[in-house]
Amino acid sequence: MQTIRKLLPYTSAAAVIALLYMGWVFYSRSSQNRELQREADEKAVEQARKTYELYGSGQLKILMFYANPSTIAHGQRTQLCYSVSNATKVSIDQGVEEIKPSLNRCVPAKPSHSVAYTITAADDQGHTVTQSINVNVR
Repeated sequence: MQTIRKLLPYTSAAAVIALLYMGWVFYSRSSQNRELQREADEKAVEQARKTYELYGSGQLKILMFYANPSTIAHGQRTQLCYSVSNATKVSIDQGVEEIKPSLNRCVPAKPSHSVAYTITAADDQGHTVTQSINVNVR
């Protein structure tokens, strides 16, 4: 019994030290997790900002307009591909089928000679933007 009384202060001290160590480990890991979460949140906000700017920042914008292929043989077809942001009406000249606003769409075209196609996008406030491409027919 006397041996136990002699060891009791040491085991109590060891238990306290172990508890303090465990508390410190949990606190430091919690702090690291909060820091990692903060960094992830900052990256998500930055990515959202870049995406918002890429898609026109709320303004009318033609994101892309191209022909695939841009050079064709007489009698062949090409695809006119476009992407618009914040538009309510879109059209392509030169007799291309009626189109609607889209972030990614292609429509067929079969020019009989080399031609420049112009896309026009409009918003509900009356603003318009245009962009042109050339399709060469050999």
